[in-house]
Amino acid sequence: MDKNLQMRVYDSVIDAIGWTPIIKMKQIFSDNNVYLKSEFLNPGGSIKDRVGVYMLQEAEKQGIITPGQYIIEPSSGNTGVGLALMCALRGYKLIITMPDKMSKEKIQGLKAFGAEVIICPTAIEPEDPRSYYRMAETIAKEKNGWVPNQYFNQDNPQAHYLTTGPEIWEQTEGKVTHFVCSVGTGGTITGVGRYLKEENPNVQIIGADAVGSILKEAHEHPEHKYNPANVSTYLTEGIGEDFIPDTLDMDVVDKFYTVTDEEAFLTTREVVRKEGLLIGGSGGAAVHVVKQISKNLKNDDVVVVITPDGSQKYYSKIFNDDWMKEKGFLH
Repeated sequence: MDKNLQMRVYDSVIDAIGWTPIIKMKQIFSDNNVYLKSEFLNPGGSIKDRVGVYMLQEAEKQGIITPGQYIIEPSSGNTGVGLALMCALRGYKLIITMPDKMSKEKIQGLKAFGAEVIICPTAIEPEDPRSYYRMAETIAKEKNGWVPNQYFNQDNPQAHYLTTGPEIWEQTEGKVTHFVCSVGTGGTITGVGRYLKEENPNVQIIGADAVGSILKEAHEHPEHKYNPANVSTYLTEGIGEDFIPDTLDMDVVDKFYTVTDEEAFLTTREVVRKEGLLIGGSGGAAVHVVKQISKNLKNDDVVVVITPDGSQKYYSKIFNDDWMKEKGFLH
């Protein structure tokens, strides 16, 4: 068998996770070296395949869980799919709690794996018992299940420290100067940022935050106390928070930029139509940040931007003209 072909033969779907290609964005950034790491090409369609599988693998190694047990996780959808991959192979029962702003494609995708999905209100405080965070804890107690809790589980950033970061370093031959990604749990920016900073402390680690989230303000003014009731709602999925996750190391991040829903969604559509890359909304937010910094880039700078998931999960929203017009994003 040809060696290159042999390398593409895997024992299970888990082995196909990672080593996603980086693709130069020549149309939008013709004057810069900007590469998009296409995490939507993972088997479950997102970067969260890495996290979901790694958290369960480590829990199994430590004897925390055994097949047949309930796994319950609060998720915007993508981590749920990563967990669902592993649960399907290992025989776990999966329950995902989700905020009500998530796309129907994400919900149906989870159900396709056999997961139970419970929808919770978005516009409430994290401590409210109806929130998708607290609902997961309640169900775990009722079912005697385990909550991986991607917002506090350090295996989340560790998965990226061990895989995503080294991949980017090798794929750019150590030439990466800027890393940009949208931030939710903070696992990606923390894990990748730690690895790249160890290799080269001068690499700039840049986060995209949603308007309405507190992450940018918390990074710039860590002495402030934040009232979750003052956080405004937004529609971009998988980005921003109304609290600071334990998995987000603010010291790794050099700078945050905020992005509106309209900026994120219009940039997402632009990337698909100009670059042929089927990215999702949080990827559009990150690319919008690259646009903001591009005017200050040097000729030899190399930017890697993460797209966490793909367009297929947003056909009913971002790529639906009627929905975009209804929300005021298309005129």
